[in-house]
Amino acid sequence: MSSLKKLLLIIGGTLSLALGVIGIVLPLIPTTPLLLLAAACYVRSSERLYLWLINNKWFGPYIRDYRAGKGIPLKAKIMGVSLIWISIGYTVIFVVPLIAVKILLVLIAGYFTWFILHIKTRVKEF
Repeated sequence: MSSLKKLLLIIGGTLSLALGVIGIVLPLIPTTPLLLLAAACYVRSSERLYLWLINNKWFGPYIRDYRAGKGIPLKAKIMGVSLIWISIGYTVIFVVPLIAVKILLVLIAGYFTWFILHIKTRVKEF
């Protein structure tokens, strides 16, 4: 893998991780999908960062639960789908003038909505 690609994946993973951390505090930002994206970036670019992330006492459980098939919390699903449609809706209505691009964005949002909703919902364990 080229060093530029590794660097871009590390930067993308770090940005995703930062947004995921913010999502722990701010309910509008979906934590679990962003942490999963960070893990995906790190596993392809830096074994050290990936191992740190999945073994981290705050972030690791989100990723380990997903990988173990326990799913993601309902709150994360609701926030993820809501954020997708709010951002895509705003972009389609106010930003993008081309009909073809608007259709593409709606199709992308639809796919990711379908993907998120088909992930198992994690039930809280007491």
